[in-house]
Formats: sequence, structure tokens, C-alpha cells
Amino acid sequence: MDSFHEPYTRAGDDISLDAVRDQVRALEDSHKAHGVQLSGRIVHVCHYLPVVPTLISHLSPTAAGVLSPPPSPPTLYGDVPESPTADAAEAQQSQQPSVPSRRWNFAPRYGHAAMISGIRSLSATHDQLIVGWTGDILSLPSAGAASAEETGGSTGSAEERIPSHLVSQADREAMEAELFVPVWLEDKVAQGHYEGYCKTTLWPLFHYLLWQDVATEYASVDAHWVHYEQANQVFAERIASVLKPGDLIWVHDYHLLLVPKLLRSQVGEKGTDVIIGLFVHTPFPSSEVFRCLPRRKEILEGMLGANLVCFQTYSYSRHFTSTCVRVCGYETTTRSLPSSIPAITSSALTHPVSGHPDHSQSSNFSDNKYIGIDVQGHIVSVSHCPVGIDADRVARDTLRPGIQPKSESLRALYAGKKIIVGRDKLDVVKGVLQKLRAFEKLLRDYPEWQGQVVMIQVTSPSLTDSPKLERQISELVAHINGEYGSLDFIPVHHYHQTLKKDEFYALLSVADLAVITPLRDGMNTTSMEFVIAQERTERSPLVLSEFMGISQHLGQALHVNPWDLGDVAAAMNAGLLMSSTSKAARHAALHKVVTTHTSHTWAALLVKMLLSQINGQTTARGTPYLPKEHIKDKYDGASKRLFLFDYDGTLTPIVKTPAMAVPSLDALNALTKLTSDPRNIVYIVSGRDQAFLEAHLGHIKHLGMSAEHGGFIRDPSNGNGKGKSTAAADDGDETWVNFTAQLDMGWMDEVAEIFRYYTERTTGSHIEVKKSSITWHYRASDPEWGLFQCRQCQDLLENNLAHKRPIEVLVGKKNLEVRPLAINKGEIVKRILYLNPDAEFIFCAGDDKTDEDMFRALHIFSPDTTGKARLAPPLSVTLVDNNHGLTQPDVELAIASDAIFTTAVGPSTKRTLASWHVTTPEEVVGHMLHLVGETSQGAGGVVVAGEEAKSYM
Repeated sequence: MDSFHEPYTRAGDDISLDAVRDQVRALEDSHKAHGVQLSGRIVHVCHYLPVVPTLISHLSPTAAGVLSPPPSPPTLYGDVPESPTADAAEAQQSQQPSVPSRRWNFAPRYGHAAMISGIRSLSATHDQLIVGWTGDILSLPSAGAASAEETGGSTGSAEERIPSHLVSQADREAMEAELFVPVWLEDKVAQGHYEGYCKTTLWPLFHYLLWQDVATEYASVDAHWVHYEQANQVFAERIASVLKPGDLIWVHDYHLLLVPKLLRSQVGEKGTDVIIGLFVHTPFPSSEVFRCLPRRKEILEGMLGANLVCFQTYSYSRHFTSTCVRVCGYETTTRSLPSSIPAITSSALTHPVSGHPDHSQSSNFSDNKYIGIDVQGHIVSVSHCPVGIDADRVARDTLRPGIQPKSESLRALYAGKKIIVGRDKLDVVKGVLQKLRAFEKLLRDYPEWQGQVVMIQVTSPSLTDSPKLERQISELVAHINGEYGSLDFIPVHHYHQTLKKDEFYALLSVADLAVITPLRDGMNTTSMEFVIAQERTERSPLVLSEFMGISQHLGQALHVNPWDLGDVAAAMNAGLLMSSTSKAARHAALHKVVTTHTSHTWAALLVKMLLSQINGQTTARGTPYLPKEHIKDKYDGASKRLFLFDYDGTLTPIVKTPAMAVPSLDALNALTKLTSDPRNIVYIVSGRDQAFLEAHLGHIKHLGMSAEHGGFIRDPSNGNGKGKSTAAADDGDETWVNFTAQLDMGWMDEVAEIFRYYTERTTGSHIEVKKSSITWHYRASDPEWGLFQCRQCQDLLENNLAHKRPIEVLVGKKNLEVRPLAINKGEIVKRILYLNPDAEFIFCAGDDKTDEDMFRALHIFSPDTTGKARLAPPLSVTLVDNNHGLTQPDVELAIASDAIFTTAVGPSTKRTLASWHVTTPEEVVGHMLHLVGETSQGAGGVVVAGEEAKSYM
């Protein structure tokens, strides 16, 4: 879908703040009614705390004989604000004043005003907890405590930076007793994390700058990775220390992309119950740019630890999903989540065997859809939600008494002239050079504006100085003024400074045109502040870069490509000549958007979106870990045991080349020991063909095998196996039973013809023909094109062939398989259980969608079952064994419900019908060795990372 035509907000989000809060309350009431634990608290995790802490009473580092560390970062004014809405301490003073205490003084931190405003607004409906780094610790002698308020938290001459390790434990505890949860980072880690990896690697990449554009040729892209990882780990540990059951967690921005995954690991088994959202405030680049990052997979895996990953715009979320598909090999899915109170929630549905919630059903779903990333069964939702500004506060600020005199002075100074205003950070991505060149082109291509229009360009200092860029801007300004100016007229006025609030709003209010044309930007707030400032003046138009996240939001602005100087010049000319009627109409539309999608609405929508994940299929309550001692007790007490193993991904890791999926020495040892006990019946139930299973496992005596997803079976030869028939065909020393012998397989030619059609049109795809099924593989194709073709082919098969033939269409890992309805792993499991009704212990392990058929087949106890369970003869028995027209009877099973161990291989958040989970194939083998009293030999087959063999399971 063309991202430029995608709506900026999702359906249902274009509503008032009160309506969003009503929806949040309804979702919370629904969750609580169905037993979901909610604490009513939201934990916001930000890189910085929203305050600048100053230690009032402390022995100065110099006096202590310790040199102060270098400025890190060199901010004489705190963080330079994105916009002057964060510029006045009094704007936040009612909510977070400078609070002198016995040890600390806190002053508002500049920057990220929209985010902090939104977070604070949630205090009206929820308890709040803000976790963040303290930033550089400033020290102020006790006698000068009063000056902290005078300086507004800025670094004055009386303040000194002190190393974090010199802050005493008592001082730390005193800060933690305040309103925030500080994260203490070692100075080296903090500097490497923020100034290093964040600012020299991630920030340039996310703004489409590669490192050679912003760093020296000797700089290493990976130099500060270890500090980034360490800082994220410290954050995860700090969050875990204050976490309560039922908390909602929002992690903010690119500084903390590893936190979601690290937090789940830190919490342990309870991590599956933690609801985590990640909001990325910066742009997210296309996959072709992001894949240049050396640590690309680690970053993506960290982000995918969240339940919901949210971006500013749809295009950024589309880039993220595409990157996950191309870099990690994951697949996407579309999920519909409830936007109102559901009739039945997933938490109310109970697993028929284990008693755990069953997420295979849902109801009353609306059109509130999220794109999902399937991460080994854990679905991560991906969406977008734009950040706004605190419109009410900005509107009040525009009425400050100091603004009117400054506005009148500006009008008098430029009387008779049109005023074009621009305000940007002195940063390469802000496009100031391109804007000035476009203004020069305006004067050259539209000479009637010479002497009639002035541009006032303000560049506020950025976090890191750029002398080269500043020199280029100054030279270009001098060139334009020399070419088109005179002794009594200067066309370009450039000010490299941070404007005070009154000056800023006075400048916005008198502007005849605002030009904001960054080369790449996320959510530039100056454009929205301009709209509000113009409400009481001329309602002048706005020229915006189409490469800003805000551009889709403000559809009535004049959108331009900042690289096309002629396009920008033409837009300037059109804006200056625009009629009053057109100005008013455009302004009304812009003003409605800015005052509707505010920072308060954004914050409330984040809560709503995160609460929605709890009910959806994107969230599953964790499957418990399989305890070794518990399964050992049941194993020892059973007189007959049944083992059912998948092969790829269960006994052996997934490998890139299918032929390299060789069983490890531990796996072979475990299988040998299990099959040597006459009380054990062991089967390998795999999608592999007979030849592969015979080659790698055929030497193990008394091992049963099922090939091609249940199409063929070879029973054990130890006297416990049954069911040999005339349909069998000798294949070596053992007998393979062909379940397709009595089935109509004529459909395979029709399916093969369809697959050939798509193979010709999908480079890298191929067809695999087995005796009982046919599969189309597209792993080597372009991921997104292959997935698109797969869905087209699936639609064709299901709508034109499947309803005419006894077949089913299965979507696997990068493949599409067609097989007979009567053939699947579940039918084989039923057959084995039917022929061995006296089994008192069952262990079944698998890792993918086809193994869910096995787990489903073992759901033989319904909640109202009392006594022994009975099993009717399965189709796999009646097809082959009923040779004389005799009806097979039902059998009574000896198994008890607590002796069935269906086990999924993967994370505990994986959506599965299994009752238990282990994380890796090695753990499956380890559990089996524990049952037979053996230990791991620490050796295995060669393993190559990848998922190629997944399609053969």
C-alpha cells in the first residue's frame, strides 16, 4: 500500500480526549471482570529524567582531589529544546516545581516537552512512575542553594559536574525518595551510550545518514556497542526492581531499544505476564538503510521483546515490518483487536488439558487492526500514533503580555515587507542550507519579490556543534545578501541563538509564511506552534517538507521536496500570494488537527493501544516451563510410556541447509536409552521423508518413525508396535505403512500446475514433490514478494480447488503445502494412542504449526470429563487396518490427564496448545537424558543459523 495515501491516524483515534479516556476505562473494566490483574499504574521509561538534579550539599570534586570529568554532553542550557514550549520553567512549575530538599534541588529539564506533557497528563487517570537516567550530576554548595532556582537548572559558574561514583548512597537514596526512579550509570557507560552509540550510530542511521557522513574515517560504527548494551541492561534491572504485577510499561525512543527483551529476561518466567510498549519518536529508515547497521539483528530482537512497537507514522511502521521480514526472516500477520468491551476474552477461555488460557478463539473483534510480527509464535503488534503538542498551553503562551510589544516592533522594523520565518536546529538534517538556496531561487526566478520579502532564519544550537555547517550557512547568507541586498535592505537575517519564549511567539505571529523543510525529521513541533500562534493574526500558510513525520498530519500545508529548490521556491511564491479566503480555509483545517491530536490525546491512545494487546491474539499468557523432577516422577511411576518427537527444531536445531540437520550425540544417546527400555514406545513424527529418517535414525533399534507429516509410518520392531497391514510395502528390514495407498491422489497434478505457474513468476522459489504432499518453497525469494505470491497462490487454491478435493492448504515457514485431509501428525498420534491404550505416560514435543495437530490430538480430556477417557478409532486406523469390513471399537485409555506432557519448543509467550514449554532443542534432549539417568556429553552435530529446514518439518 502506498504510505503517502495511508491515513495519518488509525480509525477510531480521531476522537476527543474524554472519549479516549472512556475507552480506556471500558477496557480496564473488561479486563478486571475477566480476572486480568491491572495495577492502575503506568511505568514510563525515558532516557533522561524530566528534571535536572543538583546536589545541594557535596564536597566539590576539585576539593576532594578528583578532577571533574569533561562535559558530557556540553550543554550550558540543559538540553536545547526542540521548541520554546519547553523554554519556560513556569509552564511546568505547577506540575514539577524546583523543589529544594535537604540534599537535592530539581529544576525542569529542557527538551522533549511534548512527550513529558503527554506523560504528565496521564496522572489524571493513572498512577505514574518515570524511570530515567539522572544525566550529569551537578553539585551546588549549600550556601548557594537559592541560586539553583535562579539558573533554572542550567550549569552556572557555581555548579560543577561530579562523577556519578562520588554520589554517596545516602544521596542516591534521598533522590529515590522523590517523585522519580533514577537510573545510575557509570560516567564511561553513560558517555559511550549517549554520545557514542546513540548520537554517532543510531541517530544518523535513523535520519538516513550513514556514518561516513557524520564521523571521521577512523570512527568505528561498533565502537560504543558494549556501552549501549550495558546501559540498556542497567535500565532493565532498574525497571525490574520497581515493577509490580499488572503494571503497563512504555519504553520511549531509540536510546533504549534493547530494554523490552532484556526486561523480559530480567523478570524471568514472570516476564510473559509483563505488558510492554515501545514508542520510537525518531523516523525509522527503510530496510535497505537499516540493514547497513552491524548490530541490526540485536537491535530488532530487542525491540521485538515488546508486545507493541509504535511509531509516529504509518510509513515508519511499514519500514520496521519490512526490516523484520528481510533481516530476521520473520513473517507478518494481521490481527484484529477489540476496541470495545468484548463478549469473550482470551483470558476467559481455558485450555482443555492444562487449564491454561486458550487463545485459539476470540469473539466480538472490530476492525481495529494491527500488523503483527510472528516471532517464533509470539506476535508483536506494530502500529503508529502521532505525537502532538500541548495545544492549550501553547495557546495560553501566545497571550503572554511580552509578546505584543515585540510583535509591533517586528512589524515596524519590516514595514511593507513580507516576512518568511524559519526556525531549526543547527543540524545537517534540518535542511537549512537547502532552504536558503530555495529562497535565493525565489528571488532569482520571481524578481518581483526582490526588496519586498525578508527571511528571518533562526538556528538554535544543537547538542553537538557543527562549525563546518555554521560556516557554510554564514557564507551562503552573505552571498544572498550581497547579491540581492543593498545599503538599506538585507533580504536574509540569520540568528544563531536560542530564542526566548516571547521572542519566538512574536516572530511566529507576524510571519506571512513559515518554511520548515528538514531533509528528514520525526515530529517537528514548530509547525504546530505556528498554526496556533497564527490563530489571532493573519492565519498565514505553512510550507512543510514531505520528509517530516508531521507532514501527513498537516495535510493543508504546502508540501514540498526540500531537495527540489524550484519546488520550494514555487511554494514560497504561492504562499506569499495566497488569498485571504484560501488562507483561512487551510488554517481552519490545520488548527482543528493540531488542537485535536494533542500530546494528551497521544498519551491516552498509547494506554488504550497497550490495553488492547492484553485481549488480542497478539498476547498469550506464558506456558509454564517443563519441570524435570515432576516429569521424572510421572515417568518412574508408569508401567508403559509413550514418546512422540518432532525432528527439526525439536531434536535438532533449525539449520540453513536441510541436509545438515544431523542429530547430536546427546540426541542419539537419549533415543537409544529410551528405546532400549521395553516399557517405552518412541516415535519420531516428522515432515522429513523416509529416506532421510532411515539414513540418520534407522540404526536405532525399536524406534518408530512417521514420515511426511503422517503419510507413512514404521512401527517399532520390539513387539509393542501393531498395525501392520497388507497396504504395507517392505522397505529394508522394517515395514513402512503408506496411508495414501487408498486415497485419491489425483489432485497432485492440478496443484503442481498451479505451483509451476507461481514458480515461473517468483525468482528463487521451487517445488518439492513428496509421496503424500506437494510443497512450494519461496525461502530464497525476495521475502515480501515471496509472501505476496504465497498469499495469492493460497487464495487461488482455497477458492478454486480445496472445496472440490479432499485436501487442505497449509501455510508454513516460507512455504505453502497441500496434503490430503486425512493425513497429518494429529491422525498419526491418534493411531499410536489407539493401538497403545494402556500407556500411562505420554510425552509429546514439537515446535511449529504442524505439531499443533499432535497437541490437539492429545486433548482427550474435556473439563467435564470424569473417570477414564475413551478414544474412537481414528481415520488412520480405519483406512488401513479395517481390511475385512469390520468396525473397530472404541478403546478405554489408561492415561490420566496429569500424565500427558505436551511440550512446545520456543519462548513461553508462544501461542500454542501445548501445556508446557522448553526453550531449545537441547533442553528437550536434556530432559530425556534426565529421565534415563544420563548427562550431556557436550557434543553435537554442526549447526548453522537459519530456518531453511523449517519447511521440511
